[in-house]
Amino acid sequence: MLKLARRGLLLAGLLLVLGWSAAQTPTAPPALMLAGSFKAGIHLPDYWVSEKLDGVRGHWTGNQLLTRGGQTIAAPTWFTAGWPAFAMDGELWAGRGRFSETVSTVRRERPDDDAWRHIRFMVFDLPAHAGNFDARVVAMNALPTSASLQVVPQRRVNSEKALMALLRQTERQGGEGLMLHRGAAHYQAGRSNDILKLKSHEDAEAQVLGWEPGKGKYEGMVGALLVQTSQGQRFKLGSGLTDAQRRDPPPPGTWVTYRYRGINESGVPRFATFLRIREDMALNGPRTAAPSPR
Repeated sequence: MLKLARRGLLLAGLLLVLGWSAAQTPTAPPALMLAGSFKAGIHLPDYWVSEKLDGVRGHWTGNQLLTRGGQTIAAPTWFTAGWPAFAMDGELWAGRGRFSETVSTVRRERPDDDAWRHIRFMVFDLPAHAGNFDARVVAMNALPTSASLQVVPQRRVNSEKALMALLRQTERQGGEGLMLHRGAAHYQAGRSNDILKLKSHEDAEAQVLGWEPGKGKYEGMVGALLVQTSQGQRFKLGSGLTDAQRRDPPPPGTWVTYRYRGINESGVPRFATFLRIREDMALNGPRTAAPSPR
């Protein structure tokens, strides 16, 4: 484990040099509207439906491009040239199945022009607009689009059967899922059921606190990551790790995405499986040291 610890520290240092750190946060995180989870039974004609894009969430302040956490994104000057002087929420996106490429491009401190030419800022809301989402859809569709600035298409779906058919079609084509926005809703920062995400599986983020040593064929490697959710729930995350990740595990402070199937009575995710490192979220030290999970 000493060898692993050294590797982790080296990797942590590398991520801090190449990625976003607390020192790069010029402002407080933007006050964004965050999605709840879809539940059957809602009145679907009240909602607009769009594809859930698997990219890096971005917030345009009117003169600066920020991450969800408030870190400045070093986009080329030409990328944001001509953008409106008002706030826009969107996703920095290179296309379906290209999340890692998007993250690699967006988190560079020195922008790579060639890489950025594959990225689009896909606008899905206007935080400063005084109208409801119906009105904001009209306003978004009137934006001066370009190769770098585009609007996420919105549509109506009138039945749950049609919604699930659209979800299956989107996922077959490589999409992550769907988003539903209630047309009568005004923009309000924080978690809200006026925006709902719909996917055929559940996933969430947790922060790495430490590692559990491997046994058997994983002797000398990591057996599981010890992680903690933003709500303080701690558990082990071993399934889904590749051998390379077990040899060079994400260091403490790293945020990871995991997939799961519901929550057990104690609040721990059931059948949690490691999905990927969230390199678009700031690396920082864990809130507390990692105890041995029970």
